[in-house]
Amino acid sequence: MSYSFNAEKVTNDVVQWVRDLFEKTATPQTNAVIGISGGKDSSVAAAVCVKALGKDRVIGVLMPQGEQADIAYSRLLVDTLGIKSYTINIGDTVSSFMGELKKHMEPSNQAVVNTPARIRMTTLYAVAACHNGRVVNTCNMSEDWVGYSTKFGDAAGDFSPLSDLTVTEVLQVGEYLGLPNELVHKVPIDGLCGKTDEENLGFTYAMLDRYIRGLDDLSSEPAIKEKIDRMHRANLHKLQLMPKFEFKP
Repeated sequence: MSYSFNAEKVTNDVVQWVRDLFEKTATPQTNAVIGISGGKDSSVAAAVCVKALGKDRVIGVLMPQGEQADIAYSRLLVDTLGIKSYTINIGDTVSSFMGELKKHMEPSNQAVVNTPARIRMTTLYAVAACHNGRVVNTCNMSEDWVGYSTKFGDAAGDFSPLSDLTVTEVLQVGEYLGLPNELVHKVPIDGLCGKTDEENLGFTYAMLDRYIRGLDDLSSEPAIKEKIDRMHRANLHKLQLMPKFEFKP
């Protein structure tokens, strides 16, 4: 399969897409509200929105859970882009909620992992409600493909500029936009066990991206191919509309 990625063209296209979306569906006073983690996705998505709407219409929200060792990256992005920002610590909220849940049941690992992401999304929508905002979804295609996101957490949002781009492509857009290298190439860590995303997945994003784009059928890595396909099938519900009963009178 012949495939090439033109970072300049794609960046200009996605910037124009965001600009057109806001012109057609919002008002000149509508802002983009985005959670800032300091990683590649939030950094690139925020930079795209700034280029499309101007820095005065982009609001960053930093949401540490207690102490966050790498929050300096989030502040670097805010300073680099010159956007308004809020730091809203969700630590007490998560602790209070999990404490209440424990009165009734033992929280599963899935509940422990996903609850903070959903509280962060609740926080973003609260900020958006106060600032006439639209929440930016920061997911990319690679992570969506294998379900590496939380349903109604970081997988939510009002518009998604990067979800049709693989990790490899998002990095190229970030480089084209001139973002600091430490933001574009910051190694993503899950924040729970200290492992990188790739260590948790069991394969690299480069490998996954080539498979998604049809550049490698992974015939030499059948176990990894099977794992990717299995994860994709199991997590399709995160990408599809909620099933509904269709009434037929």
